[in-house]
Amino acid sequence: MTRPELESLKDALREAARPCPLGRITALSPGRAVVSGLPAALGDGVEVVGGGLRGEVVGMDEGAATVLLDGEGEGLAPGAGVVLRPGGRLGAGPDWLGRTVDPAGAPLDGLPAPAPRRAAPAATGPRGPLGGRLRTGLAAFDAFLPLCLGQRIGLFAGAGVGKSTLLTALARDVAADCVVIALVGEREHEIAGLRRALAEAGARALIVAAPADAPPLLRRRAPFAAMEAAEALSAEGRDVLFLCDSVTRLAEAEREVAIAAGAPLGPGGHAPWTPRRLTTLAERAGPGRGEGGAITAVLSVLVPGEDMADPVADVLRGVLDGHVVLSRAIAERGRFPAIDLLRSLSRALPGCAAPDERPIIAEGRRRAAAREEVELMVRSGLYEAGADAATDRAVRSHEALEGFLSSASRGPEEAVARLAALLAETAAP
Repeated sequence: MTRPELESLKDALREAARPCPLGRITALSPGRAVVSGLPAALGDGVEVVGGGLRGEVVGMDEGAATVLLDGEGEGLAPGAGVVLRPGGRLGAGPDWLGRTVDPAGAPLDGLPAPAPRRAAPAATGPRGPLGGRLRTGLAAFDAFLPLCLGQRIGLFAGAGVGKSTLLTALARDVAADCVVIALVGEREHEIAGLRRALAEAGARALIVAAPADAPPLLRRRAPFAAMEAAEALSAEGRDVLFLCDSVTRLAEAEREVAIAAGAPLGPGGHAPWTPRRLTTLAERAGPGRGEGGAITAVLSVLVPGEDMADPVADVLRGVLDGHVVLSRAIAERGRFPAIDLLRSLSRALPGCAAPDERPIIAEGRRRAAAREEVELMVRSGLYEAGADAATDRAVRSHEALEGFLSSASRGPEEAVARLAALLAETAAP
């Protein structure tokens, strides 16, 4: 038995020997119970004696606790015993990589449960600066939207524009010691498909999933459990890529919890504490502290109708280090990844690029913007070359630039060098 396994066993034995106060259910409704006589606090986990059903305290009123259950509660009756269930951080080590688990660490891949590990407390202290650019395998990122070690970016997209495919590509190709993926509210076959794709690519990934049919408590817990696993791995000196798909479904789970607790809803119909929860999740990623590794984060956001003013999107854009917007119009014309370059931004630029690369990247953006300004004229056949040299260069570059944005990359330096050659080749008629 390894030392971490031994420490986890000691913790379990100490917990089993601790006196356990008992409360009783006094009122029931589907998915919700009122428990009296339990010395609980807001946010405590509980378990129904004998049934294994778990829940969380979401409200307190004159000694009675309102508990949101992990299921509907069929078969329960008033008088059933309820005990406090100790909470804890999800510990993870190298032996967890390649596995798929739920937020409590129980296996979802049909394999034996991974060996429990004692979770280290979250690291404290100041963070260092962002590290160097990471290889992503995608030219659009490596040239125009660099992802740096410890950076946190948002991936904003509507349904069906290639968001999940792009996240899979990043999980497979981004240069990192290991990958931790939080899947919130995804369908079972999508979880299994991602697991197979990563296994075939040999990716060192841990998936923490709460499927679409999971209770809201599990769905709201999944991203934070995955972040705890990422923190445990980074505490051992590993640089971790953290992916969350999607933060929007986390916000939806928070809303369900708020409704069950009788809390008033805030802007956009979200729980009043949702902005704080989203900010907390984002702030736990970043450059390493002390001897720990960095956690580089990509958080996906579902934006209905590509509305970037959606409350969830608005909160995250304010705290992240960049945003990548996927466009349905671009996807419909067959260019993938369907990144809208002019609406996307990496705040690591221009600092992370070499001085001689910055004018190349800026020129590429200028040409993309100039071509967009005359898009309608080009499509209608009204554009005539010769009126403006900069616009002419933009029009000549368009097809080559579109191909570049959908191409693979061997790294940031190679991508920028290829972009420079493309711009030079299309500069003159």
